[in-house]
Amino acid sequence: MIKKSFSYIGVVFLSFLSLLPMQLLYLISAMCYYVLYYVTGYRRAVVRENLINSFPEKSVKELIIIEKEFYRYLSDLSVEIMKMASISEKEIKKRLKFTNLHLIEAHFEKGESVLACTGHYGNWEWGMMSLGLNLSEKAYVIYKPLSNGIFDDWFLKIRSRFGNTAVPMRQTLRVLTAAKATPSIFCFAADQSPVHGESHYWIDFLNQDTPALLGLEKIALQTNRPIFYFRLKHIKRGCYEVDCVPICPKPEETDQYEITNRHFKLLEEIIKEEPSYWLWSHRRWKNKRQHV
Repeated sequence: MIKKSFSYIGVVFLSFLSLLPMQLLYLISAMCYYVLYYVTGYRRAVVRENLINSFPEKSVKELIIIEKEFYRYLSDLSVEIMKMASISEKEIKKRLKFTNLHLIEAHFEKGESVLACTGHYGNWEWGMMSLGLNLSEKAYVIYKPLSNGIFDDWFLKIRSRFGNTAVPMRQTLRVLTAAKATPSIFCFAADQSPVHGESHYWIDFLNQDTPALLGLEKIALQTNRPIFYFRLKHIKRGCYEVDCVPICPKPEETDQYEITNRHFKLLEEIIKEEPSYWLWSHRRWKNKRQHV
């Protein structure tokens, strides 16, 4: 009961903070950076290990620069996600712009549905939230539910404010089947870690042996829906551009794991260009391959 009460208080507090203008939220972000990095050292060992293993060619000085830039951005990202509870359509459209959406709309005009994927890079939450404002057909966003039900309900509400339908990962096939009568787009965050024991395919990603989710590829092969990658770029503080990149027009013509390899390669290229904007605090490589 106490935990539940604190969760409700937390949701109310975050909703209140979201009403502040972005300038004030970024002041809060600047303070959060010093607390996260210098005071609490939030997951700093995880971040440092991930960076060392991902960029063995970089010097310690270079890695520390990336590390600090990541924590500054993580603080910005936190207040930007908080802002989702109250941000207006006008402001989100001003701050996040899509390019090449006409490529997806061309499929909709022919009565076809598509799939899309992205990674935990930049403000992926704003990108997914904005789909409902920029597409003519229904957008479904696949997500992994939070363990705290109160916060999960809050996030579900804010993620769906502009017309998207948020779908829990394990309900993807059921919702996909129910929605097959009309054109739609299903969006996946394809760089999440598989549940322990479900790591059936491993890929060389950022110089490390990495387990890959195969849900996107399986659904693409079952439905033959063309696949797009949402390539997100950080333009300046609080402003982003999302390029819709076609990566697989005909999934049924691909080799096994080709789709998975393609989207991981794209994400790796983006991370290497500007590494500070990926979620380095995630324990992405905690599961190791069991060799027999």
